[in-house]
Amino acid sequence: MRHAGVLAALREGPRARLLALGREVSFAAGTRIFEEGERADRFWIIRNGTVNLDIHVPGRPAAVVDTLGPERLLGWSWLCPPHQWHLGAEAVGQVRAWEFDAAEVLSLCKDDHELDHELLSYVVEVIGRRLRAARTRLLDLYGPYGSGPQP
Repeated sequence: MRHAGVLAALREGPRARLLALGREVSFAAGTRIFEEGERADRFWIIRNGTVNLDIHVPGRPAAVVDTLGPERLLGWSWLCPPHQWHLGAEAVGQVRAWEFDAAEVLSLCKDDHELDHELLSYVVEVIGRRLRAARTRLLDLYGPYGSGPQP
């Protein structure tokens, strides 16, 4: 199922106010954008390219649990204490994105209730989707046969 990207989920006014805080960045293929457990103080909206989200699995290589493409929100841990990344992220190929400073966005949201509501509603949806994706992927990789979701 294809979900709307963050920009499509925001109405024009809140979207414009959010984008005014963004700056363009790029990541070369293979760049580790963030690591699980590190301080989460920013987030990105992917413009071009793909990013793998992975989770540390003791005694094994990191497991890719989701792949994000254009218009997707990269990073939600900036919103939830203790503000540490819950996953790691790596650029699959060249990635271009808008980067946002979490403190600036949160400051804007204090005064802009429309943006606050729309952005937080979207992030909550993302969190649920990513948790389901991580669970499914880990069951596929490490669970007993047949433990994943049934059609």
